[in-house]
Amino acid sequence: MSRVFDMTFSSVYPLYVAKVERKGRTADELDTVIRWLTGFDEADLARHAQGSTTFREFFDEARLTPQAAEITGVVCGVRVEQIDDPLMYRIRLLDKVVDELAKGKALAKVMRAGASGDS
Repeated sequence: MSRVFDMTFSSVYPLYVAKVERKGRTADELDTVIRWLTGFDEADLARHAQGSTTFREFFDEARLTPQAAEITGVVCGVRVEQIDDPLMYRIRLLDKVVDELAKGKALAKVMRAGASGDS
């Protein structure tokens, strides 16, 4: 697992972009979802996407949205909500919302808009 933790976000971000664009989504939509999940603003996300930040450092700085607890399902054959390691859990949350976006789920649904009584 530590190999994943020490990968740079900037090495994976272009793969996320390529994945969503292949499915007809945009990098702007991807950035919106990542900013929603992590609490980063545009400048923070750009710094991480272009820098040498590891996933460990990326999520150390992130402030996960309260709706992150509503993200469930399977990523890489593992149920997200059953992952014990806190950092791996966060990484898989990110993978899950990227997958949902790429699969055509509406942006509002990916971002859990209206869930738990929120608007």
